Amino acid sequence: MHHKLLAIDWGTSSLRGALMSNEGAVLDKRAFPQGILQVAHGQFQNVFEQRFGDWVNGQTLCLISGMAGSRQGWREAPYCPCPSGFEDISQHLQWIEKDRTGIVPGLSTFNDTTPDVMRGEEIQIFGALNTLQIDTAQFVLPGTHSKWAQVEEAKITAFKTFMTGEFYALLSQHSILAKTCLPDAPWKKDIFLDGVMQSQKLGGLLHHAFSARSLALFEKLNPAQSSSYISGLLIGEEIKSAHSNHAGSKTPLFILGNGQLTQRYACALEAFDIQAQSLTDEVTWSGLWALAHHLYPQDFKVS
Repeated sequence: MHHKLLAIDWGTSSLRGALMSNEGAVLDKRAFPQGILQVAHGQFQNVFEQRFGDWVNGQTLCLISGMAGSRQGWREAPYCPCPSGFEDISQHLQWIEKDRTGIVPGLSTFNDTTPDVMRGEEIQIFGALNTLQIDTAQFVLPGTHSKWAQVEEAKITAFKTFMTGEFYALLSQHSILAKTCLPDAPWKKDIFLDGVMQSQKLGGLLHHAFSARSLALFEKLNPAQSSSYISGLLIGEEIKSAHSNHAGSKTPLFILGNGQLTQRYACALEAFDIQAQSLTDEVTWSGLWALAHHLYPQDFKVS
């Protein structure tokens, strides 16, 4: 018998946890800058007990999603191939302790012959489905490595990764563009949209990226504006590439992520007349609770 759920999202750079009731209510939350890269080999159990030990007793189920299941994490949970839903994920859970502490596997898919993978985003997607009470949708999850995913009948059928956030860091901090760019400058919507629209013109990203340099040389773009322009170029390029597969689709599109990035994607999508609704990454907790409900329906029930 499980009396509570400890839901954990253990990523590359952060560790988040929520203590949840059997009915799915969040009772308490904690967050630490202690992602898997900050944990020494063999110390995952110790860090887990140090951060969350006081929340755990014999009746607490713990489900851990994210990079804790990678080769560099607590224990590798091999990727579960798409199409994948809760039934498939349940069968691929890696139990640290049976019926007590389980690591959620990531997902894999093939785009033509090229593999693609995700860890943690699948739980956010299932959390969104649970929150919205729907079973078919499209999702974009902005980030260092953005994901675009399709869901049909409560299964993630396919997805693609775009290294948008990482390319932004490279261009704005380590390329020639860094000389005329303030990467942390406040977002300027109009300049961002200039970049978004430029990305749609002929020439491609390798050509358009240089325009951030030439516009600066001709004093049409100052360093405080350049970061918004480069961001627009990259997000516009991502949307052009990702959404071409879904043009004309009636399936609803949702953006999952934190406020600032979500705002940028919503703005760019609106510029293309693409309808999208935004949700926060708090849906992670809803996703882990829904998985607990799938695993132990007698313990985790909607009141």
